[in-house]
Amino acid sequence: MNESFPYKPGSVVAALDVGSSKIACFIARISNEEGDMEVVGVGHQSSKGIKNGSVIDLNKAEDAIRQTVHAAESMAAKTMKGYPLRDIILSVPSVHTHSHAVDVDVQILGQEVTDNDIKRALAKAQTQINDSERELIHTIPVGYTLDNKPGIQDPKGMVGQQLGVEIHMVDGELGALKNLATCAERSHLDISGLCCAPYAAGLSNLVEDEMELGCTIIDMGGGTTSFAVFQQNRLLYAGAIPVGGQNVTSDIAQGLATPLIEAERIKTLYGSAIAASRDEHEFVDVPPLGESDNNQINHVPRSLLVNIIQARLEETFEMVAQNLKDSGLAESVGRRLVLTGGASLLPGTADLAQRILNKQVRLGQPISFPGLPDATSGPAFSVATGLLHYISKRSHEMPTEIAMHAERGSLWTRVRHWIKENW
Repeated sequence: MNESFPYKPGSVVAALDVGSSKIACFIARISNEEGDMEVVGVGHQSSKGIKNGSVIDLNKAEDAIRQTVHAAESMAAKTMKGYPLRDIILSVPSVHTHSHAVDVDVQILGQEVTDNDIKRALAKAQTQINDSERELIHTIPVGYTLDNKPGIQDPKGMVGQQLGVEIHMVDGELGALKNLATCAERSHLDISGLCCAPYAAGLSNLVEDEMELGCTIIDMGGGTTSFAVFQQNRLLYAGAIPVGGQNVTSDIAQGLATPLIEAERIKTLYGSAIAASRDEHEFVDVPPLGESDNNQINHVPRSLLVNIIQARLEETFEMVAQNLKDSGLAESVGRRLVLTGGASLLPGTADLAQRILNKQVRLGQPISFPGLPDATSGPAFSVATGLLHYISKRSHEMPTEIAMHAERGSLWTRVRHWIKENW
């Protein structure tokens, strides 16, 4: 039995991913006490009122969320037995988050280290976050010392006087989170948990060896490109830049002087991130901006289209590379990189990423759940799928769960630990 899993078999959980290009809601039923799930409801539609990961129109965003959730509820109607969906776990765009490390010590007093000692350390770290403008999202232990001896991977069961825990904390801008929460609450939803988007994408795409040995994931969305670094099965860093597939579309529209809807169509049908010799001899039909006469269609070489796309994606990967370098983790976690997200599907993107980032690159495919339709199981739905994985396997990392379960032993034991740690 997974003792840290807070849901009972038969209960219903839901994930809501509010992205810049689409909104997706997955409803799942808990199959057993281990947290295995079956998807029973899916809803998704194009985003409204969201740009580069931020809410820019509350009413439009609320309406889009309500329609998406209603579609998922309708599909899950038999499972939910007429009850409306209430609790959801919500993705947080990493353009609004900050990833940083905290070191905390707790007294063990010569006893064996227990899981509760680790939770006490995590809870103690959480109390050190006193910025009223930020909200804590993740509290993840990434390394341990025992009596100042480093390199301990799992201290549980070991005996010592003082346990040191290196903790990775992710917090978010309160204003941006409140805007997302307002949209959800207006749709009569209660937020039971938060998960930063690239963490969710990593949970749904990385295989066990990648999570353990070290891997970077890049989630290429419509309005943002987010990234996360994993090692020893833990999230070490998460970040994002406010650039995505919609910027590529906008560049095409400007460069070819065509409407945005036509630029998106041209990108999808003829686009590539890598130039080929034949591109100079292939031509693309481009409807001009403001013209309704089909006789005015322009014919441009495919090479021009590819150059526009390649320039933007090169800039995007260079910005990601700089962020990873600044984190100090670019080299220490190996050369494995996984691309996911809808914008990663453009031909040649993986090859370009490999060239710019100097890593071994593969295209990700989210690990699916029973009941999830094929149409919503691809890279474009990595975050929504990953949110269910987070609920299933990582819910003990939620700050509220840590705070609730950090107490240890009798009242006298807790008082003794408090005195040791604070005086």
